[in-house]
Amino acid sequence: MTPDVDRLLDRLEALRRQHSRRVVVGVAGPPGAGKTTLVVDVLAGAAARPGLAGRVGHVPMDGFHLSNAELDRLGRRDRKGAPDTFDARAYAGVLAAVRDPRRPVVTAPSFDHAVGEPVPDSIAVPTGADVVVTEGNYLLLGEGDWKAVPPLLDEVWFCALDDTVRRERLIARHVDAGREPEDARAWVARSDEANALLVTPTAAHADVVLLDGRVVGQG
Repeated sequence: MTPDVDRLLDRLEALRRQHSRRVVVGVAGPPGAGKTTLVVDVLAGAAARPGLAGRVGHVPMDGFHLSNAELDRLGRRDRKGAPDTFDARAYAGVLAAVRDPRRPVVTAPSFDHAVGEPVPDSIAVPTGADVVVTEGNYLLLGEGDWKAVPPLLDEVWFCALDDTVRRERLIARHVDAGREPEDARAWVARSDEANALLVTPTAAHADVVLLDGRVVGQG
């Protein structure tokens, strides 16, 4: 369990009270820093809170990966996960729809990690969701098509982790997904770490910074 999850749930409840429209909270951070773990714990905690139960939706950024066929066409398959290998415009469009005061049902893609492909319209944000949590590396990047994303986020939490621990977690993740250990280390060094160098400085724009699940800074 994320150590400070209750503090984060308190923030969600406060944000929910401040707005009549849906609130969008982003969870950012470099690859392997614990974003998904944090979101899983927040969603589980919200489900157990009377003020949040049934009122928190989830739209992960992963669903906006370009398809492998499109990456092959672009010659970018070897850098899958880089900023330009996502459809940032579509992602921003879904976040904008989520914030619509009319509260429409919004659909979004998920990502099938077993086959490495997005699955269109497999997530639905119901009208009853007051808060939507979204996580991904580039929520605060502010470059190219990603510039449209930060203004659509009411608050951003940034996950940080010791780089050595983070890299080892990434290598283990790639090995679990089927890569040989040497290939996993090479991928992390070439691709994941290039992405981390882009993302880490964006922590300066976050509302909350967490180090291994503990809040170490907040605005």
